[in-house]
Amino acid sequence: MRTVTATATAVTAALAAGAASVAAGRLASDAALKIPPGRPLPTEPRLTVHGLAAGQITLTRDLASLRPGRYGLAGDGSHAVVGPVVSAAETGADTVVRRLEGVTHGTLEPGDHAWLTPNLYVGNPGTALDLEYADVEVPGELGPLPAWFVPGARATWVIAVHGLGTTREHALNVMAPLHERFVPMLALAYRGDVGAPRSPDGLHHFGETEWRDVDAAVRYAVDHGARQVVLYGWSTGATMALRTAALSGLRNRIAGLVLDSPVLSWEATLRALAAARRTPGPLLPLAVRAAQGRAGLHADHDPSTAGLYRPSVPTVIFHGPDDEVAPWRHSQRLAATHPRLVALHPVEGAPHGAMWNPDPAHYEEIVRRFMTPLV
Repeated sequence: MRTVTATATAVTAALAAGAASVAAGRLASDAALKIPPGRPLPTEPRLTVHGLAAGQITLTRDLASLRPGRYGLAGDGSHAVVGPVVSAAETGADTVVRRLEGVTHGTLEPGDHAWLTPNLYVGNPGTALDLEYADVEVPGELGPLPAWFVPGARATWVIAVHGLGTTREHALNVMAPLHERFVPMLALAYRGDVGAPRSPDGLHHFGETEWRDVDAAVRYAVDHGARQVVLYGWSTGATMALRTAALSGLRNRIAGLVLDSPVLSWEATLRALAAARRTPGPLLPLAVRAAQGRAGLHADHDPSTAGLYRPSVPTVIFHGPDDEVAPWRHSQRLAATHPRLVALHPVEGAPHGAMWNPDPAHYEEIVRRFMTPLV
């Protein structure tokens, strides 16, 4: 009897431990499957505002606050633009001073918590950049998709697709230089975004389903006069661009791809996001399996997806060796495999999805040269 009781107790404990592990894996997978648009990724640290002076802001010293370039600084109900580190400023061992270029909305006070964001601009193309634009609706698979359309005289349109943790406001960073070259631009909100239809399961699918909304945007552009389009994507938006170029019935109208920090391995990205949420290492494989089961994702090594990341049109990739979310090595491999079509531009010191921010002028010049033969 004691043996039977002990065995039953051990089996119950094992089942309970297994159920707990599955539940923990499911919870860890939320780090990537339920990222709200416009909120920081778990890899992005919250910084404390320690002080404000004329044209300067003092922040917690961190690798993030020491990044080169210009960034948005977003808090709860506030947004500001910060420039480079002020090297001549007196500061303590635990703080860093950056140039404060302006507060877009809200207020910043000592003690506030904020995080760096690639979005220098907030609002819409009119309020943020003083550009003429129209609010349009793209007929999507799940319903109307809101988009901003900035007109231009060229017959080649740019369709901009944001990625993890951002919104279509991310496209505002590059909208003005493209407008100066008379390139029409469509900045899309896709399933799961504010104002767009909800994904049926409420989960993010790393582009496996979302690409159909980009395909709908291509169709909208062609139906409204575009001769061809260039897909411009950040993070998982870059993943969607690649899938659209491979799978769209209108792929012959896609003239090129601009990819910023592309997510080329959803498994690696999910592991990184889950680890940033302090998921113990042994639970990371469970998080991957939970995500695959919940969202119906194809494994990275699935033969059915092998051709999705083989560009057939000119492609420029901006990616950082320091990217903690989407490993740089995958972009290296893609460029090495397709040297005639893919140009890879490394950006040192930049976080995921923020390749423009360290040196906007250099980034924009590369995009200008890439776009010139396509428009």
